[in-house]
Amino acid sequence: MTNSSFQFMVAFRCICVLSVHHLYGSSFILPELSLIHKDYQSQKQAPYSLSSAIEDENETKSPPTMSASQRSLSVESFKVMDILQRANELQAEGHEVLHCEVGQPESGAPKTVNAAAIDALASPKENLGYTDAMGLVKLRETIANHYLTKYDGIPESSVDTSRIVVTTGSSGGFLLAFTAAFDTGDTIAIASSGYPCYRNILGALGCVLANVDVNDDFKLTAKELKLEVDRRSKAGEKRIKGLILSSPSNPTGSMLTPDELKELCKYCEDEGIQFISDEIYHGITYGAEEATALTYTDKAIIINSFSKYYSMSGWRLGWMVMPESLVEPINALQQNMFINAPTISQTAALKCWDEETIAELETHVDKYRKSRTIILDKLASLPDFDTHIAPADGGFYIYVDLGDANVAEGLGSVAMCKAFLEEEKVAFVPGTDFEDPSGNLGDRRFRISYAGGVDTATRALDRFCSFWPRWIERVRNAQ
Repeated sequence: MTNSSFQFMVAFRCICVLSVHHLYGSSFILPELSLIHKDYQSQKQAPYSLSSAIEDENETKSPPTMSASQRSLSVESFKVMDILQRANELQAEGHEVLHCEVGQPESGAPKTVNAAAIDALASPKENLGYTDAMGLVKLRETIANHYLTKYDGIPESSVDTSRIVVTTGSSGGFLLAFTAAFDTGDTIAIASSGYPCYRNILGALGCVLANVDVNDDFKLTAKELKLEVDRRSKAGEKRIKGLILSSPSNPTGSMLTPDELKELCKYCEDEGIQFISDEIYHGITYGAEEATALTYTDKAIIINSFSKYYSMSGWRLGWMVMPESLVEPINALQQNMFINAPTISQTAALKCWDEETIAELETHVDKYRKSRTIILDKLASLPDFDTHIAPADGGFYIYVDLGDANVAEGLGSVAMCKAFLEEEKVAFVPGTDFEDPSGNLGDRRFRISYAGGVDTATRALDRFCSFWPRWIERVRNAQ
């Protein structure tokens, strides 16, 4: 291309730009002049041109930086896992660490379940491919039968297999339930003392949390929920769209009575509040009567898991019973989010209700009961341990409120659990994971898990009994 030809092209382009701008406005863009000029530049080898300078400048600019979403940055870490990490570090250094921080059953899966998984892996008839999104029909039928035989008063229609979905752990159930029932900006009620992942997942989905204070028995009943609903109504605040609550509770171990659960179900129906009943600790109770929300309503979402009573935490398997109105939305969400729960886990879980399996699982509950008694007795024997301990009706946790008298500035449960781990090599969890972050109770409370066995519970409490007098002396000196 000659110089005169290039000049003609420049003039022609300017005329075209003005004409197109007049017709279509400034949003119409013609190809860059540099593209036309490229061949000319390669032939002429000019020492400098405006177009090549622009190209050079563009080449030296840094590409836009990529960063994490604001949604993910808003999610707090699960503090119990941070403590587990430090405990594992100490263990790797050669220390014997007693783990009382996580809700991890000491035993693995039942023998029958393990054997079923091995058989499935070895069988030429099992390809362990995709199942229906809702899960194996046979497993859903077995879950339905479990409800009809274990609990009284459940209509068969409430546990029709079409209303049961097998989930990727209870965590998968939470995500399905929250996304199916709630929209961004909806207000969801949770207990002021409760499982932190409720708060974190709902927050990540853009829901607004209403922390409802538990009563002196560490329970959230219809009475406490009504007080919050009435308060919000008078204050002109947004109505509560949903409630998620576990019974037995993590971290407190408190459990609603059948009458309390019945009243809560009725109140939620009357107020149009979607109740999600987390029942993953069912089967692990110590005398108090268990009840499921399915006995009292067909409008609630019921979430359960194979992780706790069935000792299959790493198998990532749970289930959900849902109201008729959410069957299709949850089926579609499951298809897109998870496809299906792990097929090998579903196949093995069919053995969970065999007589041999239940007999083995009940020996686990006997161990939890012994550990619970050991911990409560040893705490009761401690001098200067004037505290408030939650009921521990079910699950495998003891939740302790130290009270104002047993803490000082910088010497609350967070500092106590850290010192106990470093000095005595026992992992307890401060209440900061479980309490309403707008209050200060998290640094006054702590949780002890006794899922790790009788020996672990015994030795951990022996070390705590040795540690507590030294610790409380530090607190008294700082007060």
